[in-house]
Amino acid sequence: MMRILFGALLALLVAVPPLFDIALAAATLAASQPPVLAFAAGVMAWPGIVRRVRRWLS
Repeated sequence: MMRILFGALLALLVAVPPLFDIALAAATLAASQPPVLAFAAGVMAWPGIVRRVRRWLS
């Protein structure tokens, strides 16, 4: 389901160029903020941290 939604979003961004420009500007602005980068790193690292702690505790 997520693949279909992601594909539809990409198709919409390509079909309507002003939306692509807005999305690119928003992504650039968000990625340049340290708290946003820290949040993204935490979200991506969380499953590995949980697995490692569970191995330590078992």
